[in-house]
Amino acid sequence: MNPFELKAKPINSTLLDWTQIRPLPYDKWGDPYTRCRTILMNGTEFEACWFSHQFSRNCPNNDVRRNLALIRRSEQDQQKLLSILKPADETLLEHTIGYEQLAVDLTAHLAKKEPDCYVKKALDFALLEDFDHLYRYADFLDMETGVHAEDLVGRYTEIMPARPTVSHYRYPFDTVRYSINNKTASPITRLCVGIITAAEQQTMNYYMNVCAGYPNDRGRFLYQEIGMVEEDHVTHYGSLMDPCATWLENLVMHQYTEAYLYWSAYETETDERIKGIWEMLFEMELSHLDLASQMLEKYENKNPISVVGGDGCFPDALRLESNIPYVRNVLSQSVQMTGCREEYECVNNLPENADFFMYQRLVNHDLNTVNSHTIIEDYIRMNGMDYRFETSLNPIPALQVRTSDDTTLGRVKGVSNACNLDI
Repeated sequence: MNPFELKAKPINSTLLDWTQIRPLPYDKWGDPYTRCRTILMNGTEFEACWFSHQFSRNCPNNDVRRNLALIRRSEQDQQKLLSILKPADETLLEHTIGYEQLAVDLTAHLAKKEPDCYVKKALDFALLEDFDHLYRYADFLDMETGVHAEDLVGRYTEIMPARPTVSHYRYPFDTVRYSINNKTASPITRLCVGIITAAEQQTMNYYMNVCAGYPNDRGRFLYQEIGMVEEDHVTHYGSLMDPCATWLENLVMHQYTEAYLYWSAYETETDERIKGIWEMLFEMELSHLDLASQMLEKYENKNPISVVGGDGCFPDALRLESNIPYVRNVLSQSVQMTGCREEYECVNNLPENADFFMYQRLVNHDLNTVNSHTIIEDYIRMNGMDYRFETSLNPIPALQVRTSDDTTLGRVKGVSNACNLDI
């Protein structure tokens, strides 16, 4: 599939009326990856809209700004439609399980396909943290409502502890990575960095916004804590993006990425009604890509295919599916890793004066105030053991214990030798 070879509709035809942006929601007990695809595309549209606003605020050419406003209005139609796909009876916590399942299985899928070793390390590193977030939200969901997250994730994604959330808090200097170079990066890598940044940014924004709205402090504090980790992740992934790309090159890349994701959603969707929505949104995106490409050619005299790389053809469709063996392998080898400037290091090898330990002493000096930890301890006191969905024992012996919550892995020296991120 090469979107540059398809005939795009006039962009004015992509503007929707109120009835067109109010589809029937998906079934929350249906294919869990329909929920995940909806969350992913919502985040992709959010990124596109806010990029466009920033572009417009930094652009002196009103002809360009008018075209940006036109594309952006159509993107907002898409985003509003996607928001309505969430069922009204899907609770905030149930929807959050979808966010974390998406984070786990999207990251694993991208990592398995990623040819750039440095980008793959970045994916594997943050994967374990989102995996642990899923576990903590799942225990809280059962505690609050009695709903088992394994039913919401379709048993495609395990629910068990990984690198503990308490260990995710790093000094900001240790969250910035080296950027890729679009002139040398493969088309897959260019897509990957944009996709994962938008997805993690959507999670960060979601937690920032719902934090204060949760009806009790236990939930408010949990969203607050994990939302701070998502800030780390957005910095982590966003710093991989090529800072030398022009605004118009970035615009083309955004539209190409959206078109690829809508095509992927169409190719992999199991709900025929929702599949029709992905097809409609893909056709809209072709119009956005066409206009962005015209501006790149007009104002910078560049071929849009040179921005996306290769011959412009999409790679294989992005497929959300179970990644249990892959996640277990990453967990078994890198639970003790943390960020150390642009690289990663086993906490066993950090000097005592490392920024990581300084920041941990500052933020986590009283573990009784770390809600992501105390929620698990409270659940264990109530039920005798934590809530999990495992296909076999956790690959880390310390995490096989179900009667206490570990706060040392990835945070304290010498508690594990699982320190090899080169997998």
